[in-house]
Formats: sequence, structure tokens, C-alpha cells
Amino acid sequence: MSSVSYHISSLLEKMTSTDKDFRFMATNDLMLELQKDSIKLDEDSERKVVNMLLRLLEDKNGEVQNLAVKCLAPLVSKVKEPQVEAMVDILCANMMSDKEQLRDISSMGLKAVIAELPLSASGVNLTASVCKKITSQLIGAMGKQEDVSVQLEALDILSDMLGRLGGALVGFHSSLLSSLLPQLTSSRMAVRKRSILALGHLVPCCSPTLFSQLTDHLLKELAKNQQTSQTRTYIQCLATVSRQGGHRVGEHLEKVIPMVVKFTSVEDDELREYCFQAFEAFIRRCPKEMSPHVAAVTKLCLKFMTYDPNYNYDDSEEDEDSMDIEDRADEESDDEYSDDDDMSWKVRRSAIKCLEALISTRRDLLLSFYSSICPALLARFKEREENVRADVFAAFSTLLRQTRGGSGHHGVITACSEPGTGREEEPAVALLKKQIPGIVKSLHKQLKEKSLKSRQGCFCLLTELAHTAPGSLEDHIPALLPGVVFSLTDKSTSSTLRIDALSFLHILLISHPPQAFQPHMQVLLPAVLTCVEDTFYKITSEALLVTQQLVKVMRPQGQEAKSGGFDPKPFIKEVFSVTMKRLKATDIDQEVKERAISCMGHMVCHLGDHLGSELQGVLLIFLDRLKNEITRLTAVKTLTLITASPLKIDLTSILLEALSVLGSFLRKNQRALKLSTLGCLMALVSHHAASIKPAALDPVLSEIPPLVDESDMHVSQVSITLLTCMAKACPSSLAKISSSVLPGVFKLIHSPMLQGGALLAILDFLQALVSSKATNLGYSQLVKSLMEPFQSSKSSAEILHRQSYHSVARCVAALSSASPKDTAGSVTSLIQQVKNSSSPESARVLALLCLGEVGRNSSLGGSKEVQGVILEALSSTNEEIKTAASCALGGMAVGSLNEFLPFMLKEISAQPRRQYLLLHSLKEVISACPASSLSPHVESIWALLFQHCESQEEGTRNLVAECLGKLTLVNPAQLLPRLKQHLKAGSPLARSTVVTAVKFTIVDHPAPIDSLLKDCIGDFLKTLQDSDINVRRVALVMFNSAAHNKPSLVQGLLGTVLPHLYKETQIRKDLIREVEMGPFKHTVDDGLDVRKAAFECMYTLLDSCLEGLDVLQFLDHVEEGLKDHYDIRMLTFLMLARLVSLCPAAVLQRLDRLVEPLKATCTTKVKAGSVKQEFEKQEELRRSAMRAVAALLAVPEVERSPSMAEFANQIRSNADMASIYHSVQGGEGGMGPSESMDMS
Repeated sequence: MSSVSYHISSLLEKMTSTDKDFRFMATNDLMLELQKDSIKLDEDSERKVVNMLLRLLEDKNGEVQNLAVKCLAPLVSKVKEPQVEAMVDILCANMMSDKEQLRDISSMGLKAVIAELPLSASGVNLTASVCKKITSQLIGAMGKQEDVSVQLEALDILSDMLGRLGGALVGFHSSLLSSLLPQLTSSRMAVRKRSILALGHLVPCCSPTLFSQLTDHLLKELAKNQQTSQTRTYIQCLATVSRQGGHRVGEHLEKVIPMVVKFTSVEDDELREYCFQAFEAFIRRCPKEMSPHVAAVTKLCLKFMTYDPNYNYDDSEEDEDSMDIEDRADEESDDEYSDDDDMSWKVRRSAIKCLEALISTRRDLLLSFYSSICPALLARFKEREENVRADVFAAFSTLLRQTRGGSGHHGVITACSEPGTGREEEPAVALLKKQIPGIVKSLHKQLKEKSLKSRQGCFCLLTELAHTAPGSLEDHIPALLPGVVFSLTDKSTSSTLRIDALSFLHILLISHPPQAFQPHMQVLLPAVLTCVEDTFYKITSEALLVTQQLVKVMRPQGQEAKSGGFDPKPFIKEVFSVTMKRLKATDIDQEVKERAISCMGHMVCHLGDHLGSELQGVLLIFLDRLKNEITRLTAVKTLTLITASPLKIDLTSILLEALSVLGSFLRKNQRALKLSTLGCLMALVSHHAASIKPAALDPVLSEIPPLVDESDMHVSQVSITLLTCMAKACPSSLAKISSSVLPGVFKLIHSPMLQGGALLAILDFLQALVSSKATNLGYSQLVKSLMEPFQSSKSSAEILHRQSYHSVARCVAALSSASPKDTAGSVTSLIQQVKNSSSPESARVLALLCLGEVGRNSSLGGSKEVQGVILEALSSTNEEIKTAASCALGGMAVGSLNEFLPFMLKEISAQPRRQYLLLHSLKEVISACPASSLSPHVESIWALLFQHCESQEEGTRNLVAECLGKLTLVNPAQLLPRLKQHLKAGSPLARSTVVTAVKFTIVDHPAPIDSLLKDCIGDFLKTLQDSDINVRRVALVMFNSAAHNKPSLVQGLLGTVLPHLYKETQIRKDLIREVEMGPFKHTVDDGLDVRKAAFECMYTLLDSCLEGLDVLQFLDHVEEGLKDHYDIRMLTFLMLARLVSLCPAAVLQRLDRLVEPLKATCTTKVKAGSVKQEFEKQEELRRSAMRAVAALLAVPEVERSPSMAEFANQIRSNADMASIYHSVQGGEGGMGPSESMDMS
């Protein structure tokens, strides 16, 4: 400790030296010392250091002064409060000094100090007291009208302080406002501008009353109709206030808008520019409140975006002379009017930016934009001012992005498939396609202009266009390509523009058929190959991507291969030599290496038969790249591509070595490499089995056992698919797998995790294994190995999960279908197993499930023996056996419908006690049978189901509903209207069954019933107004299912449905009752389930129908939910986090009201004597609330709200809350994927 003090006092001594170098070095050393975290100063040293640094601010040497200022920032956190205050006092006093240099250096010091003041709760007192000192001094400084530079510095520092520490200055807000407002009338432009900035920083953290005071003042001043320069300032201030204060301006818009509209008619270009900037701020910050004014503002924008009084766009000369605009402007400059005085371009630009804001915030008006805004923007592509033209292009690109936002193709685009396939076209895309000829006509001239900025804008716009309407530029390719080639070959083109041109060309090639480009190959190819040889790696890599697509164009494969007359021969040599040069180079950028490998791979794949003797050399290079860690992944993918080529490329020269290298990759830890390698091996085994000796596959087979494991199902699935390929293509290679791979496969079959794709892969593998007779394992051994674990005594069978019974049953059925001759014996032994009451329960359950699965695949006939066995099992006392029998009956009925279905229907009527189980079997039949085979039985099933739709048992009713819903899908045109009829008649129970049935008609893929449902779902949703609470609940569940799986069904009905949905979110006192349980009274809320269902619907609507929601109204109900029951609060916290990411602006408007319930949840403590579950519940609630808080704090403007800033400080200062906060951070707004709600 003393050594530090000693060291610092020696530095302070040197600082008093007369030699400036000594002073400089000592100050520099002090700065380095202060930057160390470990340094601790005693009180005496603190005072000395502060005094010395303040003295050095007046040093004669500028460099010493600068260093002294740099020392102040780290000093703030190292010294105690009185020293910081003393420092601030002196700096403020120096600000008023007559010496300009001292003033400047002191204001730099003050800014440095402000930037370092602590925000945490522990430092709040210091920050507040320092801010008070500075503020009162600055307010004084602002009043010094005689010295503008002091005013400017003061305003600058105030802006900094309000921006960073607005919350700590709450007490000064009103005095700041009253001292800033007069500055707006200052004669100096700079003072006015900085005052506006300071007001902008004051707005987010001031109280609503002050905000109203500010807006009223601005409106009052604007109404006075003063000189134009004053009006400009006030309009500018309005725009800034709106940008910073956002939603708060919404309440005042009714008064503000007419005034701003009025000023657009004043003949002053700058004022008009500021008016449109204000409109833009209003549109972005208060989209809802602006709705009534959109039409008026759009009209103004369209009028002024063409406002160019000093230039005549003569349409007749547009074609010839549009290139000479710049030249003519130079000639005119001799006259009295110069283009430099022309400010009209600023008006045009601000009007266009305002339109862009409108397009980006109001997707709901998209279709009307195509009739109003789109043609106007198109007409402005001829704009003479380069900057404005760039904005026109940007606005049009925004329109295209919004069009794409709603349509189906996100991400990858491909050439359009046959007409008539895929989804129906979005109306906006259809409108866009009509405009395409006009767009291309306007742009194709601009693509050859000298202006780089214009061409870049064109390419960005065309790229967006190709993304939004893939395939629509086919007819215009001849018009566009010359412009692209010009940009690639023109010497003056910048590298950025060249990259933009190449990426547009790439998208064009991907999204249009190859035949469109073949005629232009002679012009295109040389230009692209020149770019491949460019010295700048980014251009090379982009050009290689394009070359790869051009290779596909030369000789397309697959669907696009048409016997055309295009001969690729003349181009091959040139492409090959340029690509080969890049492929051989090892001292190039990683991206270029990868793309050169990929490009050459496509060349071998599409044109390998033209490469002749060069081919072997290329394959050896690929083998070399396969062994290189940096390029191996790309090489694996390329090898897969070549292997599967229809040209049947001869790989024998590298095959053996490639197989052993690929085998070694299966050991690596890199998952992507493992998966790509497995894919490559599959291709090799499938296409080149003849060239592979069984021994060559040993290195691969030895690596597969560790990959077949439940810890990574996808890798397991692909590994098993590879084994299936081997069993089919070269079965002799699998001779030894019974000891190595099979135990792992059986372990996986018995795993509870196995389902979906991995299970299907195993079924294929087992069938291939039996069919190929690859191993000495026949049908019976495999079945025995599968069923073995279930035959043992109880203890080991208990470990087996229910899922594994179903998996094994499916495997047994797959083996039976692959070996039909063994099926009969198998069925007999399974029946014996079920009959044998002494065998373990697990074995009997499994035998029943196997019977069901075998019967599903091959009819077991209606043998009385099987029916008897099933009926007996259904009467068993053991629940597991009963359930298995119900599944088995369903499966067998699917396989032989005519034998089993009448038997099943008869039993349902005759056996009320077994009804539930038999309905399960019926559900299985309806779900799995094709419509054609069910049709004859529909009437009898329908009648039976309606006999049971009013069952008192909810479980039975739900099953009946599911059967009804799935049965309706068999013949929707007839059955859906009949379901609708049943809504009118019947008891509440019957109505709830019918509404639930509708839920099961809504499937997540396109189905014939969709159009019929769309017409009548409104009638089913009227049950949201039903008098019975249970019917309303199931109606909400059905609505939720529709919104989740098929949003298009309900989007048009939101206007009528939402009021009823919101009504169900409210707590109803009449549904809350008290139940006496012995000495205790217990409150029961019968409305909870309905509210929960309503909030679940709201959550789903956020994802699927956000555009149809009024988010502020939605938030009102979320806010109520934040104070509701545990389950609902958990849901609303999730919704809040989701809303923050989807529409932060709206959440910020309601922030002050949302903070309180969040704070209440995070700070609530459970009573000391509560049970463990209560503690766990509360902990989960707090974590969930904290996730919402973390999502809120991720929005930059949130902490400007005083209540939120205070809460954030509370979290930081409370160790318990801080630890929860840190543990939930991560993922999207602190919400990892596992936290998001599963709505499937």
C-alpha cells in the first residue's frame, strides 16, 4: 500500500518539473497506474492527485493538458465522493473562463467524468449529487447570452448527461426545460440545433406533464406564424421529440398534424424538408395514432416527391438525353442561377423517405400501396439527383421486402417449377408482376450509366425483385444482361459494385430456367471468368459461385435437362483452366478455396465426360483436399455430388484411399463432417458398389457402432440408412455385423427416444437384412433378439419404456412383411403368448402389440380365435394388457376392415364398460384407413358416434369428438354441414363434442376440407358466445388449433372473434366459490381453465396473425394476465418476451404499466412455513418474470423510462435477483428454445 503512495507521490513531484517532457512522462505513468484495477489510494493521495491533474489542465503544453484530461475518467471510480465533487466544481468554473483553451479542455474533462459516473445502485448517490452540481452550473452557463461558445459547450455537455443519466436528473427536469426552451429562439443556428438535441435526450425520461408542457409550447409557438427560420426550428424540434419520445407524441398528433400539413405549403424548401422528417418520425413512432392521417400524408409525399421547379423532365427526350443531365447542368452555371442554390432535392428526398417509413410500418396497406405509391416511385427512377435516386431505389426495395414478408418463399429460392404447383400466389406478388416490364424498362438504361451509386442501387433493387418474385424476370434477361456485363467489365467499376452485380447474377441464375441463359453464354462467361481471376478475394469467390451456376446452365441435369441444341464444348476449356488455376493455388483465401473445389466439383458432375485426361488429375486434387483439415468438409460434399452424377464418373483411382479417409472422419467430433461423410459413403455404396471390395468397407464399418446411439438420433438415423444401403448394394460386407453393430441397433430399438425418421430407418434396415441374407441371422433369430428383454421376469422388464414396446412391435411387423413365409407361425406363437397367463405381463403386452402391427400390414382374417383372444384381453384386470388389446384391435381392423369393423361396432354398443377402449380402436381405424375403404362404413360409424356424444365421461366425449373430426375428413362436403346442424340441437355436452370435433378437422397440411372450413368456421366460432362455460372453453381450444395450424382460416374473422376472446381473459367473480374442506376453506375458480385457454389463443395469435391484432389493445389484456393465477402469469411472461421481440415500440408505450406486475413477481417472498411446492412455484414464476425483464432490457431505449431504470438498478443491487437475472440471460431475450411454449 505504502509503495503505491510512494510511487504516486514521486510522480506528482515530477509533474511540477519545469521540463515539459518530465511532466508529460509523469502524467503518462500516472494514467497507466490509474487504469490498473488493483490501485488503492489513501485520502491524502486522492486529494493531491486530483489537485495536480486540475492544475495540469492549465499547463502551457497542449500534450500535457490532453493527458491530464485522459486521467480524469479512470480517476472517477478510484476516488471518494468529495474529490469527484471538487473536481466537477473546478471544471465547471473553468468552463466560464475567458481563456478559450481552458474552456475547451475543461468541457472535455466534464464529458469524460460524466461518461464514467456509475449507473449501479451503489453509486447512485454520487451520480445524483455530481449531476446536481453540473446541472445548476450549466443552466447558469446557458443563460450567458454574450458568449456563444460557452453556451454551445454547456448544451453539448447537457445532452451527454441527459442521454446517459437522464433518470438521475429528475429533480432538474422542469428547470432544464424552462432554460432550454428560450434557446430555441437564439439567433445562432448552432445553439438552436444543440438545444433541440438536448431536448431530444430529455424527452424519454421526463414526466408526462413536462412532456405535455413541451409539446404545448411548441404548438403555441408554431401557431404564432413567426418568420420561417423560427418555424423551421420548432418543426425540427417536433421531429426530434417524436423520434426520441416515440409513442408519447401520439396523444398530441390530432393537434400537431394539421399544423405541419399547413407548413408544407410555405414556399421554403428547408421547412418542407423538416415537415416531411417530422411526418416520418410520427409514422415510425406512432403508427396507430397516424392511421387517420395516412391518406393526407401520402398525398403530400406523392406531390412533393416530384417537386423540382428548376428542371423540366421532358418525356419525349427522356430516351435519348437522360445521360447528358450532368453535362447540361455544367453549361447552365454561367447564368445567374446556379444548381448549388437548388435545395428542392432535399424536399424530394425527405418525401421519399417518409413514403419508405410508411411502407415499412404499414404492411396492412400493402395492396393499396401498389396502386398509389408503386407507380409514383417507378416514375421517379428517372430522378436527376443521384442521392435522391438512391433513396427512390431504397424505398422501392422496402416495398419489395414487405411483399416478400407475407409470401411463402423465405430463404432459398429456386427456378419456378411447373405452373400450377405449390401455393396460390399472394395478391401483392401478382400486382408486382404486372409492374415488372415497367421496372426493367426504367432500370436497364440506368445499368449503363456512369454513376456508380445508381448502378449499385439498381442491382440491390433487382436482387430484391428476384427474391420476391422468382422466375418473373425470364422474359427480360436479354435486356438486363448487357448492363450486368458492363458493370463486370467496366474499368471504373468499384469492387463493391462488381460484387453486387455478381450476387444479382447468381440469384438470377438460381431463380430462372437454364434455357434462358444459354443463348447469352458467349457474352456472359468471359466477363465472369475475368472476375474469377480478379486479385480481390471477395470478387473471386462471388465469381466462382456464378461460374458454378453457369456450369449447370451449360448442361442441366434432372428435371431441367431438356434435349436442347446447346453445345457446351466451346466453353469448357476456358472455364476449366481458370477454375483449375484457383483450385491448385494453396495460398488463397479459405472461402475461395472452398468455392473453387465446389465449382470444379460441379464441372466434373455436369461435364466430366468432356474433361478427358484432365479428369484423373482433378480427382487426385480432390483426394488431397479431402485429407486437408481446412477443406475436408467441402471436399466431402463435392465428392458426394460427383459420385451421384448421372455421367457415372470413374472413381476407381481414388476410391480405396477415399474410403479409408472417410472412415476416419466418422471418428471426428465435428457433427456436420460426420453427417456429410455418411451421406458421401451412402452415395459411393449406392453408385459404385461394383468397384468396392467388401474388405474396403471394413474401416467404415468399424467406426459405425459408436454412432448408433440415442444421444444423437439424427446421426444414428443416417448411420443406419448407410447400413441399409450396404445390405442392398454389397451384402457380403455386412457378414460380421452381428457382433459389432447389431447390439447397438437393438439397444436403440429399446430406447424410449426412438421415433419418427430413426425408427423408419431401422425398419428399412431390418427388412434389407432379412431380404439380403447378408448375415447368418435369419428371421427367427432377429425376432428373438428383439423380444428377449420382454420375456424375463418382472424387474428387468420394468425398466423398459412404453415407447419401446411400440418400436419392437413395428420391427417385428417389418420383419414379417419381409419374410411372409414365417408370418403364419409367428402369429400362432404370438397368440399362444397372449393366452399363456403364466408368462410375464411385459411379454403378453408386447405380443398383443405385435399382433396389431402384423395385422395392420397383412390381413389376419376375421378368425374367431384372434377375436376371442382380444376380447379376453380387453376383460383383463391389468390396465396395460387392456390398452395393448385396444391398440391391437385397431391395428388388425386397419389390415382387414370388413372382418373387424362390424365386430368392433357391435362390441361398442354391447359393452358399455369397454366402450372407452373400443373407441380407441375405432379412432385408430379412422386415422389409418384410406377414405376409399372407409366410405361404405361411414354412416354406421357416424350414427354410433352420435349415440355417445353426450357421455358424462369427458374422456369418452373427447374420443368421440376425435373420431367424428377424423371421419369428417373422409367426406367433408357431406359431413361438415351435418356437424354444423348438430350445433343447433343438443345439450351443452353435445355442442362441446361437435366443436372439439371441428378441432380435429384442422390439419397442419393442405387438405380438401380447407375451403369448406373457411366458409363455415365462423358459425362454429359463434360458440364463443355460448351460455355454457365448457362449450366456450372448447371453442377457444378449437380457435387456438386453427390459428396455429391454418391461420388463413381465421385471419378474416379476427374483427368479430377478438372481442369475445378478450372477454374470456377477465376474472369473473361469479365463477369463484369457496369450498370447505374440514376446518379449512379453499377457493375454487371455475373460470380458470377458460381464461387459460383464452391466453393460450392470444399467444398463438402473436405468431400466426400478428398483423390482424391491435397490439396496444392486446397488451391491455396481457397486463391483466400479469396479475392473474400462477399458470396464466407464466403464459403472459412468455407473451411479453415474445412481444418485445416482435413489436418493441408498442411495448415501450405501455412500459410503465407493465413494470409494476413484473416487479411485484420478482420481489415476492413465500411465507416461511409454506410447503416445498409453493417455494418451487414461486421460484419458477420469478425466473419466468425475469426472462421477460431480460427481454425488455435488451431493447436499447427501455432504461430511459424512470420506473424501468429504477427496477434495473434494484435487480443489479439485489444479489438474489441479480443471480436469477444472469442465469436466465442467453438465447433470445433470455428465452432459450426450451423455454418457449409448445403450442403444437
